[in-house]
Amino acid sequence: MSAKTVLHNFVGGEAVAPAEGRYEDLIDPSTGEVFASAPVSSAADVDRAMQAAATGFAEWRTTTPSDRQRALLKFADAIESRADELVALESQNTGKPLGLTASEELPPAIDQIRFFAGAARLLEGRSAGQYMNGFESYVRREPIGVCAQVTPWNYPLLMAVWKIAPALAAGNAVVLKPSDTTPVTSVRLAEIAAEFFPAGVFNVVLGDRDTGRALVEHKTPQMVSITGSVRAGMEVAGSAAADLKRTHLELGGKAPVVVFDDADIEAAAAAIAEAGYFNAGQDCTAATRVMVAAGAYDDFVAALAEQAKAIKTGRPDDEDVLYGPVNNAGQLARVAGFIDRLPDHAVLQAGGARVGDRGYFWSPTVVSGLRQDDEIIQNEVFGPVITVQKFTDEDEAVRYANGVEYALASSVWTKDHGRAMRMTQNLDFGCVWVNCHIPLVAEMPHGGFKHSGHGKDLSVYGLEDYTRIKHVMHNVGA
Repeated sequence: MSAKTVLHNFVGGEAVAPAEGRYEDLIDPSTGEVFASAPVSSAADVDRAMQAAATGFAEWRTTTPSDRQRALLKFADAIESRADELVALESQNTGKPLGLTASEELPPAIDQIRFFAGAARLLEGRSAGQYMNGFESYVRREPIGVCAQVTPWNYPLLMAVWKIAPALAAGNAVVLKPSDTTPVTSVRLAEIAAEFFPAGVFNVVLGDRDTGRALVEHKTPQMVSITGSVRAGMEVAGSAAADLKRTHLELGGKAPVVVFDDADIEAAAAAIAEAGYFNAGQDCTAATRVMVAAGAYDDFVAALAEQAKAIKTGRPDDEDVLYGPVNNAGQLARVAGFIDRLPDHAVLQAGGARVGDRGYFWSPTVVSGLRQDDEIIQNEVFGPVITVQKFTDEDEAVRYANGVEYALASSVWTKDHGRAMRMTQNLDFGCVWVNCHIPLVAEMPHGGFKHSGHGKDLSVYGLEDYTRIKHVMHNVGA
């Protein structure tokens, strides 16, 4: 992509300029410099996309599951064949390391599209039967209609796939708005998809918060799905409620990582560091809030600090880097603010500073000595910062772990099978990993409770979220 590239909306199968001609600069977070510009779409642009989606839906909804499977499989193959191009675009727009993006993000995205291609043909329902004498009943699972979708800046391509793959597999049409800072690969995905799907089935509208509000408030979509902050999710839920739209909300996280004193401390510290710093900690499931049994606390803190000091951050083409910059200047300031406001009892064990003066890089950071009511424990940092607390027994570990507003993901580290089973039951999170943290597979659901939202991504549960259930009854004697 050249420095003068101008992006466009993709509506009804074609590139479309914004109605009001407004654009904003896109910043490469690894340099802090402008590399492209993108539309700031208005309500008129959103309306155009919704009309296109409604037209596309009328055609797409009548396709068979096998038709949708074939289109999705061709789409996945096309993405795979363009992997180098998509990795380069994603890396420039986000600052992610090229190698890790190629190995850790593109393959899951392709696999997930292929999963939903197959799942489209396997939706289950109650068998037909006469539940009242003389009347035969059965259940239809139908697409919801046009779905408005909003994706975040931490995984632009992957989160777009999480949204569009189940929606399209179920027979819906989509109007997607990516984050205003990371729209590049979403537009490219829509361009590729146009080769295999009817015009209007997958539309992308670029813009800011006002664009997102216009998307949610429009009368056409029957469902709104967002991956983003709690604030954004609450705003979407409130707006959608005014029109009784369905909502699918994947919001923030503050994942507890509970390490007992029988765990392999060195191995746990290495795995937790990688799960906490990957993607610069910009992951709702990141292993950033660690609780350690008192007997292992000092050893674990020392081991984690050594891991942090050995981890590198750098530009996308630098070798041996685990993560790149945080996404934007505002996010860099947010991370720095948490460190600047640390209480006196906190101990900075590693990092805690910006790296260089070009781009938005932050050092791998470890903070120990923290208490449950500290700001950095209760609120999501969304950066390469891992906190460590001490607990005395299992009950206190559970109380600390559950004692935040978020409830997306968690992990427990122990060799005691019974303890692991108790913890998985008592941890109030949508996912609990045991002796690992952050693996995801297409076949298993991902989604949280409490302020982390509701609805599931991935798995057949994610597909079902994009369907509606209709009861049909026949009078067999008529």
